[in-house]
Amino acid sequence: MLKKVTPFALLLILSATAFAQNAVTPRSNGQGQNRRSRGYQVEIINHSSTPLDTVTTRALNKAFQTIYPKFAQADGYRTKREATLELSDQFEGTISAKAGAIIINRSWLQKNGKKLEKELMYQFSRSWVSVDTINKKGYSLVFISKDPNLDQKVKQNLIDTYFKVYPVLVKTFNKKSTKDVLFVVDTAYGGVAEASGNRILFSSKYMKSNPTDIDVVTHETMHIAQGYGYSAGPVWLTEGIADYVRYKYGVDNIGSKWSLPEFNTRQNYTDSYRITARFFEWIEQHVKKGMISELDQQLRAHTYTEKSWAALSGKTVDQLWQDYAKSPELKLTYSGK
Repeated sequence: MLKKVTPFALLLILSATAFAQNAVTPRSNGQGQNRRSRGYQVEIINHSSTPLDTVTTRALNKAFQTIYPKFAQADGYRTKREATLELSDQFEGTISAKAGAIIINRSWLQKNGKKLEKELMYQFSRSWVSVDTINKKGYSLVFISKDPNLDQKVKQNLIDTYFKVYPVLVKTFNKKSTKDVLFVVDTAYGGVAEASGNRILFSSKYMKSNPTDIDVVTHETMHIAQGYGYSAGPVWLTEGIADYVRYKYGVDNIGSKWSLPEFNTRQNYTDSYRITARFFEWIEQHVKKGMISELDQQLRAHTYTEKSWAALSGKTVDQLWQDYAKSPELKLTYSGK
């Protein structure tokens, strides 16, 4: 059952989740890799007739640092990290808040300083069409839609896929992974989807054009479960594992016409995504069962090196690829509803 969430209640949820993992930079197809996160900065500009004292300045900075990072995490794609906060006698209303720009009525602030954070979050979230929270068996999902035309069946399918797949991934790969996840469907995002910390950002345009591709959830929630952090290993390995997991644990790859591509001589294991994922399935079937899970564990522990392949299989990754190229035949079985 979907439960509507007020913007301030959402803030409490986001705060409790504690976005501890790193931010991402989107790949060419819209999926992401971990990179270091940067802080948020605010420039306070006093355009009111009342002088700006130290107490007020500290309160404004505190409110900004409390609310803005949570808003940015939930807001969507590449929210500005630098913002201006203007105090004004002329502004009619309480607060105007959008990415990068905040205006506060000075008279309102003097009378309602204790309500600053709550009002700031409310104003930031006004552009969101809906905010729902769903809790099942110890797992929580907050679903923010910024698309008024989002197909409700697609929305429900994304939610259902999360609760069917993600608990399995946590149990199988990383029992310490967060159980609180945020989905954001964004009209401004031009990729497919990307995972950042415990947030997954979806392109509303892509979901409209590809409503059956619900296992994008499987790929992206695996990124959350991976939780490798910064500089754990090469991107092709991270993305290859995520698509390998989509193949193994996906709900309806048949329905989305998603499959692993047949081998050809133009390919390389560093091509990433489905090409690498097929290579990994070959390793599981013909070299060592469970090896991909062992690589995943090493990446999370930051113990992975190029020597890991030989230590686990007796051959380098290049030697394994050469063997694969000689005999790439596989028995593949795809999930379907």
